[in-house]
Amino acid sequence: MKKVLVVMGSDSDLPVVEGAVAQLTAFDIPFEAHVCSAHRTPDYAAELARNAAQKGFGVIIAFAGKAAHLAGVLAAYTALPVVAVPVSARALDGIDALLSMVQMPPGVPVATVAIDGGKNAGVLAAQILALSDAALFDKLETMKADMAASVLKKDEELQGRLK
Repeated sequence: MKKVLVVMGSDSDLPVVEGAVAQLTAFDIPFEAHVCSAHRTPDYAAELARNAAQKGFGVIIAFAGKAAHLAGVLAAYTALPVVAVPVSARALDGIDALLSMVQMPPGVPVATVAIDGGKNAGVLAAQILALSDAALFDKLETMKADMAASVLKKDEELQGRLK
């Protein structure tokens, strides 16, 4: 199975990263996590992205706040899919990061999830890898069925309360 490369712009992003890591772990997807700044360590960012495919990674998840250039920098150096996660910060609550991530130039896309959407980033990475992994695809289908069953159970409980 391909691995997922998780890159955060700062260790302060770790609480959001943990959502993605929990999902990857639940799906038994191997991953590596690194702290790497697009602005303070651009050479390291380039190295991580350039070497990711040959090191067995199939997807990169990038977490960053404020200017949030990390996902775009990583995407510039690889053909692997990059999932961007805007991390909220004090000043603009993550809107600045979100806009930085979704406004990529043609030819350098990043798939962007919600602000602080680490869990969805992990699921999206799993869905991408599941395109070539039937067992992982089955796990995702089970997760979707479990979510649906949970909602239907809550609806049933609500109907019982309202009677």
